[in-house]
Amino acid sequence: MENILISELIWKRIVENENQTFHQIRGKEFTYKMRGDYIDLQTTNWSIPKKDIVSALSYCPLDNTAVVQHLNAPSYIYAILMDARICGKLW
Repeated sequence: MENILISELIWKRIVENENQTFHQIRGKEFTYKMRGDYIDLQTTNWSIPKKDIVSALSYCPLDNTAVVQHLNAPSYIYAILMDARICGKLW
């Protein structure tokens, strides 16, 4: 599947799972709300812009947060992108 199609599919899944519970790598639970092209994390004041999600996709599947440390909220990006509801069977 082409990268643009994958990024749009992943973003659609992220939008569809708004308000659902996700788990960080060490088990901490969180939810998020969507605000345009931003994911507003509900357990912190951080937001993740869509561009950071798209950037992180080039590293998927993620083994840990190390390769996405340069992006906003890397542990949350990991938790979202590696969740089966989001990645499905893409990785």
